Amino acid sequence: MAAHIDLELLQALASSGPMKAAPRTPPLPPLGQRIALASDDAFSFVYAALLRSWRRQGAEILPFSPLADQGPDPDSDAIYLPGGYPELHAGSLAQNHGFRTAMHDAAARGAVIYGECGGYMTLGRTLTDAAGTTHTMLGLLPLKTSFADRKLHLGYRRAITRADSALGRAGTRLRGHEFHYASIIAEAAGMPLFDSFDGQSTALGPAGLIQANVSGSFLHLIDLEG
Repeated sequence: MAAHIDLELLQALASSGPMKAAPRTPPLPPLGQRIALASDDAFSFVYAALLRSWRRQGAEILPFSPLADQGPDPDSDAIYLPGGYPELHAGSLAQNHGFRTAMHDAAARGAVIYGECGGYMTLGRTLTDAAGTTHTMLGLLPLKTSFADRKLHLGYRRAITRADSALGRAGTRLRGHEFHYASIIAEAAGMPLFDSFDGQSTALGPAGLIQANVSGSFLHLIDLEG
């Protein structure tokens, strides 16, 4: 499944138009010193280059498996839920109370929690799968998403943070891409994480959510904009 999706992604991105190139771009700073990384079949879309960069910058990466009902390391100061396929495992994720409790404990103690794409959906209140079944997610962000009415969202993206966060001070410029079929069926207004733009710098409006130490979006971040 993952190989098929990755090929589709490459083909689609190749036809979506070029992103304005920068000769050299600074790396994305680590989310923390000890970063708990969700890593299993539900959270498998992560850039190896990003993790290598964080390690070079001195961060420790601590994998854990939400599907195995594991929570993040209690000593982690940041938690990263990357992209993947939570819609295929939403029933299991909804029933894994150890994972849920550990994530809420981490949020309460002030750990930085960041989710992108599949991780963003998992941080939300509900996720409706392709069959139309709605599953309860973590509820750490006021977001409801659905695969019942699939719509492709695709392309290179630029993003400018609206508030101070683990991604940088307000006004930090980042680059990444967006590739997902999920639709947002409910999202709280007034707490966007980014202003987003396509690869040609056309404004796309606000993207993502931030609520205290928890944030996320559908963007797969790559680096800072040079």
